[in-house]
Amino acid sequence: MTGSTSELGLWILHVDMDSFLAAVEVRRRPELRGRPVVVGGDGDPSRPRQVVATASYEARVYGIHSGMPLQRAFRKCSGAIFLPSDHSAYDAASTEVMEVLRGFGYVVEVWGWDEAFLAAACANPEALAHTIRAAIEDQTRLTCAVGIGDTKERAKMATRFAKNSPDRVHRLDSTNWMTTMGDRNVIELWGIGKRTADRLAVHNVRTVADLALANRDDLAAWFGPTIGPSLRVLARGGGSRAVSAEPWTARSKSREVTFPTDLTDPRAIADQVSAMARDLCADIINDGRQATHVGVTVRTRTFFTQVKTGKLPEATTDAELVAAAARRVLARFEITRPVRLLGVRLDLAPVDGPD
Repeated sequence: MTGSTSELGLWILHVDMDSFLAAVEVRRRPELRGRPVVVGGDGDPSRPRQVVATASYEARVYGIHSGMPLQRAFRKCSGAIFLPSDHSAYDAASTEVMEVLRGFGYVVEVWGWDEAFLAAACANPEALAHTIRAAIEDQTRLTCAVGIGDTKERAKMATRFAKNSPDRVHRLDSTNWMTTMGDRNVIELWGIGKRTADRLAVHNVRTVADLALANRDDLAAWFGPTIGPSLRVLARGGGSRAVSAEPWTARSKSREVTFPTDLTDPRAIADQVSAMARDLCADIINDGRQATHVGVTVRTRTFFTQVKTGKLPEATTDAELVAAAARRVLARFEITRPVRLLGVRLDLAPVDGPD
């Protein structure tokens, strides 16, 4: 079943699970409830260059957050429980949650393990949100917050307020959007990062209200004819209302490795790139996909990062052809410092075949 809110109703609900990975771990280890739990890497905070995937709310009190090195997290809270990531467990728990959502009969658009949008025709979306929260907790023993909006953007941003609301539900729509968001910095908008916010600030566009009132032609000149005007739409609450139940299809597949010790040997660097390319080929064969382009990422000890891409002669799953292409892309880098991280990305042909 697919559709949009124009067909199905007025409200979009964004369901966002609470500390999902940590919550799944606590669910199968109830004795950890109420304790600071950190999930990431192999769960060993003594090993360098592993990062936090998620932290329970009890761990966040100590300043631990996603993306933080595990070693730093340990220094902040040595009494925390550190656990390795278990993707199969998170896949299974996510499936449970999404099946609960689909049971309400509305269109559900899945966004990763712990997020989903619903398009709901109802007179009281807050009541529906509370019903959804109760059903998820009852059937999965996991909790969530729900944002409500008349666009996907507003629903997504409403969830941020729901996370801090006593009843874990919040609505942002045309009636309260500007009074709630107008004076806030543009970086609080979904999809605007620090770099874009800094570029806007150069032009004295700092708040959501500033951006909403900005001249379209100026924005197009600063950011391009598509991105520029779309930023103003976002500042006005967005315009996306389509919610689709069609399975999401990846356009690429990638893998990155941060090495415990920096690499300096060109042969070792090339071997690592080749191995990642071959592993990704095995993955896309299992997915029934073909690669069209190969990208390589190189990050040095100084955190200087470069990405280069090359096109394959034709769509393929031949691991040796792809590995050779990855090495050719790697050869275009001028690597003068030790390498901290390497990554390989395969761009994939559409599921119905290459263009």
